[in-house]
Amino acid sequence: MAFVEMTAKTVDEAVAKALKELNITAEEAVVEVLEEGKKGFLGMFSKDAKVRVTAKEVAAPVVEEIIVEEVKVEVETEVEETVKEEAPAATEERAAREPKKFVVNDEAVAKAREFLQKVFNAMKIEVVMEKFVNKNDGTVTFKLHGADMGILIGKHGQTLDSLQYLTNLVANKNSAERVRVIIDVEDYRDRRIETLNRLAYRLADKVKRSGERVALEPMNPHERKIIHMALQNDRRVTTLSEGDEPYRHVVIELKK
Repeated sequence: MAFVEMTAKTVDEAVAKALKELNITAEEAVVEVLEEGKKGFLGMFSKDAKVRVTAKEVAAPVVEEIIVEEVKVEVETEVEETVKEEAPAATEERAAREPKKFVVNDEAVAKAREFLQKVFNAMKIEVVMEKFVNKNDGTVTFKLHGADMGILIGKHGQTLDSLQYLTNLVANKNSAERVRVIIDVEDYRDRRIETLNRLAYRLADKVKRSGERVALEPMNPHERKIIHMALQNDRRVTTLSEGDEPYRHVVIELKK
């Protein structure tokens, strides 16, 4: 099902924002309160209310990507076995066409895990870390699970992005072979991509109906790229980025 997690000062505000994001009514949604929110002390350590609003519809399962990746690994293994029986010239030609296989820097990955554990210990939260390695590009993903994970995500994933940035700095310090580390909390990044895709399609329809350009809120480069890619094959609208960081944003307008 399509859903979105939203934060605001109150539960009602968060629900209203989520319904607007999904473009549905309250009758078409299931609301789950994840965090009631706290006022904090002297303006510090306050915590917004957080809700998860799910649209009453069936979406395709996300398992396909994992299955596809596993099939690729099996095919690569079969190709390697076949190559051993080929002539040297054919072997060299095939090797030149095969994608580069990345060797993961285990020391850098260990430093990343150690840094994350120190952060969680300092925050006094219990987090389960799962490590996944993409052997096609060498990317290492740490998926985090536990209670009260919203504090690690922040508004629109800003806290999560900062944690990921610092983790990459620590992992690659004084390292000859760099490793790209991705931090994900309770599959937030997949959900965020789905949310941004829905937002792009909805606003593109709005532009087609009204004929007026629409400017989205400021986003980081990765999220702007998601919007651009979602609409890159649309024949009626085009996207462009305007403004300077940190206020750079995507604009959707009709093609001329």
